[in-house]
Amino acid sequence: MDIIHVGLLARKNPLLQWANILALITIFYNILEGLVSVFFGLEDETVALFGFGLDSFVEVISGIGIWHMIGRIRKNGDASPDSFEQGALRTTGAAFYLLTAGLMVTALVNLYQGLKPETTVWGIIISTVSIVTMWLLIHFKMKVGRQLNSPAIIADANCTKTCLYLSFVLLLASAGYELTGISGLDAAGALIIAWFSFREGREAFEKAKGGSCSCSGTCHP
Repeated sequence: MDIIHVGLLARKNPLLQWANILALITIFYNILEGLVSVFFGLEDETVALFGFGLDSFVEVISGIGIWHMIGRIRKNGDASPDSFEQGALRTTGAAFYLLTAGLMVTALVNLYQGLKPETTVWGIIISTVSIVTMWLLIHFKMKVGRQLNSPAIIADANCTKTCLYLSFVLLLASAGYELTGISGLDAAGALIIAWFSFREGREAFEKAKGGSCSCSGTCHP
């Protein structure tokens, strides 16, 4: 089957349309989550929630790259990363590294000075909503990826799992502080988010070097 026929089938495939919708949902949800988390993170002086919000903004850059990739697959069936996606991956990687450094410094300063958040209730609420949303996105992305036999879409679902893990970290840190009042729990949550951010940054740079997927998915050099 020639590339023109592959492209026609890709455009007509309703599963790729669903993959496109899921990518857009991921982008807009992360924008909203980032805005709300950063606002309440600053308002309540909780570094874990603030870092969680910044992480959401970085995920938007990655999500735009995935959305672009799905659009290209719909046009010509080619899943190999192009220059736009590689640039988005490098930007994502650099942003995650900067976030890692900023969160580590802020969390360590808070630990040293014994600073406490005013409240972490919003961290509990936001993380709970995020857990439900990320679980649904993972479920449907995996379903579409398997039906299309697309390692790239499956890898995107695995990347979304990292957002799910971060949500659990925020929930534990926020709930732990509300229950015990131990100031170090908020900073500890921020440090764990920083570790996940470092790992995501490293994976983004590795993928930008030429791999067709990452985040524990099947990779092709």
